[in-house]
Amino acid sequence: MGLGAKIRLSRIFSNPSGNLFGGAVDHFVGYGNVREGGLADLPGALKRVMAGGPDYVSIQPGAARHLWSDYAGKAALVIQAGCFTADDRIRQLIATPEDAVRYGADALAVAIPVRGNTEGEYIRWLTDTVNAAARYEMPVIAHVYPRDFTQGGKIVFTPDEIAYAVRIGYETGVDVVKVGYTGDFASFKDTVATCPIPVVIAGGPKTDTLLGALQQTSDALRAGARGAVVGRNLWGHGDTTKAALAFKHVIHGGKSPEEALAASGA
Repeated sequence: MGLGAKIRLSRIFSNPSGNLFGGAVDHFVGYGNVREGGLADLPGALKRVMAGGPDYVSIQPGAARHLWSDYAGKAALVIQAGCFTADDRIRQLIATPEDAVRYGADALAVAIPVRGNTEGEYIRWLTDTVNAAARYEMPVIAHVYPRDFTQGGKIVFTPDEIAYAVRIGYETGVDVVKVGYTGDFASFKDTVATCPIPVVIAGGPKTDTLLGALQQTSDALRAGARGAVVGRNLWGHGDTTKAALAFKHVIHGGKSPEEALAASGA
Protein backbone atom coordinates (compact mmCIF):
# COMPACT_ATOMS: atom_id res chain seq x y z
CA MET A 1 0.00 0.00 0.00
CA GLY A 2 1.38 3.38 -1.01
CA LEU A 3 1.43 6.62 0.95
CA GLY A 4 -1.70 8.07 -0.66
CA ALA A 5 -3.81 5.05 0.25
CA LYS A 6 -2.43 5.04 3.80
CA ILE A 7 -3.31 8.72 4.24
CA ARG A 8 -6.84 8.20 2.95
CA LEU A 9 -7.41 5.17 5.17
CA SER A 10 -6.07 7.10 8.16
CA ARG A 11 -8.81 9.67 7.62
CA ILE A 12 -11.43 6.92 7.60
CA PHE A 13 -10.01 5.30 10.75
CA SER A 14 -9.23 8.64 12.37
CA ASN A 15 -10.94 8.14 15.71
CA PRO A 16 -8.62 7.41 18.65
CA SER A 17 -10.66 4.25 19.33
CA GLY A 18 -9.18 2.71 16.18
CA ASN A 19 -12.68 1.88 14.97
CA LEU A 20 -14.89 3.56 12.42
CA PHE A 21 -18.53 4.57 12.38
CA GLY A 22 -19.91 5.11 8.91
CA GLY A 23 -23.33 6.19 7.75
CA ALA A 24 -24.68 4.61 4.57
CA VAL A 25 -27.06 6.67 2.44
CA ASP A 26 -26.18 4.79 -0.74
CA HIS A 27 -29.08 2.39 -1.26
CA PHE A 28 -30.38 3.85 -4.55
CA VAL A 29 -32.18 1.27 -6.75
CA GLY A 30 -32.15 -1.38 -4.04
CA TYR A 31 -34.12 0.84 -1.68
CA GLY A 32 -37.57 0.32 -3.23
CA ASN A 33 -40.30 2.90 -2.73
CA VAL A 34 -38.45 6.22 -2.60
CA ARG A 35 -41.52 8.03 -1.24
CA GLU A 36 -41.46 6.14 2.05
CA GLY A 37 -38.96 5.36 4.80
CA GLY A 38 -35.84 6.98 6.11
CA LEU A 39 -34.39 7.94 2.71
CA ALA A 40 -37.55 9.43 1.22
CA ASP A 41 -35.97 12.84 1.83
CA LEU A 42 -32.37 12.14 0.87
CA PRO A 43 -31.00 15.64 1.60
CA GLY A 44 -32.75 15.60 4.96
CA ALA A 45 -31.51 12.09 5.74
CA LEU A 46 -27.93 13.09 4.98
CA LYS A 47 -28.29 16.19 7.18
CA ARG A 48 -29.58 14.11 10.08
CA VAL A 49 -26.84 11.49 9.69
CA MET A 50 -24.14 14.17 9.58
CA ALA A 51 -25.53 15.83 12.72
CA GLY A 52 -24.60 12.61 14.52
CA GLY A 53 -20.92 13.01 13.60
CA PRO A 54 -20.01 9.88 11.60
CA ASP A 55 -16.42 9.24 10.57
CA TYR A 56 -17.53 8.80 6.99
CA VAL A 57 -20.55 8.65 4.75
CA SER A 58 -20.95 6.39 1.73
CA ILE A 59 -23.09 7.86 -1.03
CA GLN A 60 -23.66 7.51 -4.78
CA PRO A 61 -21.59 9.79 -7.03
CA GLY A 62 -24.54 11.81 -8.31
CA ALA A 63 -25.92 12.40 -4.84
CA ALA A 64 -22.46 13.45 -3.65
CA ARG A 65 -22.22 15.93 -6.49
CA HIS A 66 -25.46 17.62 -5.46
CA LEU A 67 -25.32 17.28 -1.67
CA TRP A 68 -21.81 16.82 -0.28
CA SER A 69 -20.29 20.29 -0.67
CA ASP A 70 -22.01 21.49 2.51
CA TYR A 71 -20.27 18.74 4.49
CA ALA A 72 -16.80 18.81 2.97
CA GLY A 73 -14.17 18.41 5.67
CA LYS A 74 -16.69 17.32 8.29
CA ALA A 75 -16.39 13.59 7.54
CA ALA A 76 -14.61 11.37 5.07
CA LEU A 77 -16.43 10.84 1.79
CA VAL A 78 -16.77 7.35 0.33
CA ILE A 79 -18.24 7.04 -3.16
CA GLN A 80 -20.40 3.97 -3.75
CA ALA A 81 -19.76 2.38 -7.13
CA GLY A 82 -21.89 -0.78 -6.87
CA CYS A 83 -25.47 -0.65 -8.09
CA PHE A 84 -27.50 -3.86 -8.04
CA THR A 85 -30.81 -5.43 -7.10
CA ALA A 86 -30.88 -8.76 -5.29
CA ASP A 87 -32.53 -10.45 -8.29
CA ASP A 88 -29.89 -9.06 -10.72
CA ARG A 89 -32.51 -7.04 -12.60
CA ILE A 90 -30.00 -4.21 -12.32
CA ARG A 91 -26.26 -4.72 -12.02
CA GLN A 92 -23.91 -1.93 -12.94
CA LEU A 93 -20.77 -0.22 -11.76
CA ILE A 94 -21.61 3.48 -11.72
CA ALA A 95 -18.32 5.00 -10.56
CA THR A 96 -14.60 4.50 -11.12
CA PRO A 97 -11.55 5.27 -9.00
CA GLU A 98 -10.95 8.29 -11.21
CA ASP A 99 -14.45 9.52 -10.35
CA ALA A 100 -13.65 9.11 -6.65
CA VAL A 101 -10.50 11.21 -7.10
CA ARG A 102 -12.43 13.95 -8.89
CA TYR A 103 -14.98 14.07 -6.08
CA GLY A 104 -12.27 14.35 -3.45
CA ALA A 105 -13.26 11.04 -1.88
CA ASP A 106 -11.21 9.12 0.65
CA ALA A 107 -12.27 5.70 -0.65
CA LEU A 108 -14.34 3.94 -3.27
CA ALA A 109 -16.90 1.41 -2.08
CA VAL A 110 -18.07 -1.45 -4.27
CA ALA A 111 -21.17 -3.29 -3.09
CA ILE A 112 -21.63 -6.74 -4.57
CA PRO A 113 -23.86 -9.74 -3.98
CA VAL A 114 -22.33 -13.22 -4.18
CA ARG A 115 -23.70 -16.64 -5.05
CA GLY A 116 -25.78 -17.27 -8.14
CA ASN A 117 -24.94 -17.36 -11.84
CA THR A 118 -23.60 -13.80 -11.93
CA GLU A 119 -21.15 -14.13 -9.05
CA GLY A 120 -18.10 -14.19 -11.31
CA GLU A 121 -19.12 -10.91 -12.87
CA TYR A 122 -19.39 -9.25 -9.47
CA ILE A 123 -16.03 -10.63 -8.34
CA ARG A 124 -14.56 -9.15 -11.51
CA TRP A 125 -16.03 -5.79 -10.48
CA LEU A 126 -13.89 -5.92 -7.36
CA THR A 127 -10.65 -7.14 -8.95
CA ASP A 128 -10.87 -4.64 -11.83
CA THR A 129 -11.66 -1.81 -9.41
CA VAL A 130 -8.76 -2.71 -7.11
CA ASN A 131 -6.37 -2.74 -10.06
CA ALA A 132 -7.63 0.57 -11.40
CA ALA A 133 -7.63 2.18 -7.95
CA ALA A 134 -3.97 1.33 -7.38
CA ARG A 135 -3.03 3.94 -9.99
CA TYR A 136 -4.62 6.65 -7.84
CA GLU A 137 -3.77 5.28 -4.38
CA MET A 138 -7.52 5.07 -3.78
CA PRO A 139 -8.58 2.55 -1.10
CA VAL A 140 -11.38 0.15 -2.02
CA ILE A 141 -14.00 -0.97 0.48
CA ALA A 142 -15.99 -4.05 -0.49
CA HIS A 143 -19.57 -4.46 0.72
CA VAL A 144 -20.26 -8.17 0.17
CA TYR A 145 -23.74 -9.66 0.54
CA PRO A 146 -24.33 -13.43 0.13
CA ARG A 147 -27.65 -14.47 -1.43
CA ASP A 148 -29.86 -17.52 -1.06
CA PHE A 149 -31.64 -18.31 -4.31
CA THR A 150 -33.89 -20.83 -2.63
CA GLN A 151 -35.38 -17.69 -1.08
CA GLY A 152 -35.48 -15.62 -4.26
CA GLY A 153 -32.01 -14.13 -3.87
CA LYS A 154 -32.56 -12.97 -0.30
CA ILE A 155 -29.43 -11.68 1.44
CA VAL A 156 -28.41 -14.06 4.24
CA PHE A 157 -26.11 -13.84 7.25
CA THR A 158 -25.23 -17.42 8.14
CA PRO A 159 -21.71 -18.09 9.47
CA ASP A 160 -20.60 -20.04 6.39
CA GLU A 161 -21.86 -17.41 3.97
CA ILE A 162 -20.37 -14.47 5.88
CA ALA A 163 -17.01 -16.28 6.09
CA TYR A 164 -17.21 -16.74 2.32
CA ALA A 165 -18.04 -13.05 1.82
CA VAL A 166 -15.04 -11.97 3.88
CA ARG A 167 -12.78 -14.29 1.89
CA ILE A 168 -14.07 -12.83 -1.39
CA GLY A 169 -13.20 -9.38 -0.08
CA TYR A 170 -9.60 -9.92 0.85
CA GLU A 171 -8.77 -12.32 -1.98
CA THR A 172 -9.82 -9.68 -4.50
CA GLY A 173 -7.36 -7.30 -2.88
CA VAL A 174 -9.64 -4.72 -1.27
CA ASP A 175 -8.50 -2.69 1.72
CA VAL A 176 -11.55 -3.05 3.98
CA VAL A 177 -14.43 -5.52 3.82
CA LYS A 178 -17.92 -4.84 5.10
CA VAL A 179 -20.26 -7.77 5.80
CA GLY A 180 -23.34 -8.48 7.85
CA TYR A 181 -23.02 -9.82 11.37
CA THR A 182 -23.83 -13.50 11.69
CA GLY A 183 -25.42 -13.31 15.12
CA ASP A 184 -23.04 -16.08 16.16
CA PHE A 185 -20.17 -14.64 18.20
CA ALA A 186 -17.75 -17.58 17.99
CA SER A 187 -17.99 -18.08 14.23
CA PHE A 188 -17.69 -14.37 13.51
CA LYS A 189 -14.66 -14.10 15.79
CA ASP A 190 -12.98 -16.96 13.92
CA THR A 191 -13.72 -15.33 10.56
CA VAL A 192 -12.35 -11.95 11.60
CA ALA A 193 -9.25 -13.49 13.21
CA THR A 194 -8.18 -15.07 9.93
CA CYS A 195 -8.78 -11.97 7.78
CA PRO A 196 -5.68 -9.84 7.07
CA ILE A 197 -7.64 -6.63 6.45
CA PRO A 198 -10.12 -4.72 8.65
CA VAL A 199 -13.61 -6.18 8.82
CA VAL A 200 -16.50 -3.84 9.58
CA ILE A 201 -20.11 -4.83 9.85
CA ALA A 202 -23.05 -3.64 7.84
CA GLY A 203 -25.91 -2.17 9.82
CA GLY A 204 -28.23 -4.95 8.67
CA PRO A 205 -29.98 -7.19 9.03
CA LYS A 206 -32.65 -4.65 9.97
CA THR A 207 -33.55 -5.10 13.61
CA ASP A 208 -36.90 -4.52 15.30
CA THR A 209 -35.39 -1.99 17.68
CA LEU A 210 -32.41 0.33 17.88
CA LEU A 211 -31.30 -1.55 20.99
CA GLY A 212 -31.10 -4.73 18.91
CA ALA A 213 -28.96 -2.97 16.30
CA LEU A 214 -26.63 -1.61 18.96
CA GLN A 215 -26.36 -5.05 20.55
CA GLN A 216 -25.29 -6.74 17.33
CA THR A 217 -22.76 -3.95 16.77
CA SER A 218 -21.39 -4.38 20.30
CA ASP A 219 -21.14 -8.15 19.83
CA ALA A 220 -19.33 -7.76 16.51
CA LEU A 221 -16.82 -5.35 18.04
CA ARG A 222 -16.07 -7.80 20.85
CA ALA A 223 -15.51 -10.43 18.16
CA GLY A 224 -12.88 -8.25 16.47
CA ALA A 225 -14.76 -6.07 13.99
CA ARG A 226 -13.26 -2.61 13.47
CA GLY A 227 -16.55 -0.74 13.39
CA ALA A 228 -19.82 -0.51 11.49
CA VAL A 229 -21.25 1.22 8.45
CA VAL A 230 -24.94 1.60 9.19
CA GLY A 231 -27.88 2.33 6.90
CA ARG A 232 -31.36 1.04 7.69
CA ASN A 233 -30.61 0.60 11.38
CA LEU A 234 -29.47 4.23 11.48
CA TRP A 235 -32.18 6.09 9.57
CA GLY A 236 -34.85 3.44 10.13
CA HIS A 237 -35.30 3.79 13.91
CA GLY A 238 -36.94 7.08 14.85
CA ASP A 239 -34.53 10.00 15.39
CA THR A 240 -31.58 9.45 13.03
CA THR A 241 -29.24 11.85 14.78
CA LYS A 242 -29.83 10.33 18.21
CA ALA A 243 -29.38 6.87 16.71
CA ALA A 244 -26.04 7.97 15.23
CA LEU A 245 -24.92 9.27 18.61
CA ALA A 246 -25.87 5.94 20.18
CA PHE A 247 -23.79 4.02 17.63
CA LYS A 248 -20.85 6.32 18.32
CA HIS A 249 -21.09 5.63 22.04
CA VAL A 250 -20.88 1.89 21.34
CA ILE A 251 -18.23 2.00 18.61
CA HIS A 252 -15.95 4.73 19.93
CA GLY A 253 -16.89 5.03 23.57
CA GLY A 254 -17.11 1.36 24.48
CA LYS A 255 -20.50 1.83 26.14
CA SER A 256 -23.01 -0.98 26.45
CA PRO A 257 -26.06 -0.73 24.19
CA GLU A 258 -28.21 0.28 27.15
CA GLU A 259 -25.73 2.94 28.23
CA ALA A 260 -25.51 4.24 24.67
CA LEU A 261 -29.27 4.61 24.42
CA ALA A 262 -29.40 6.52 27.66
CA ALA A 263 -26.46 8.78 26.79
CA SER A 264 -27.87 9.67 23.36
CA GLY A 265 -31.47 10.12 24.46
CA ALA A 266 -32.56 7.80 21.66
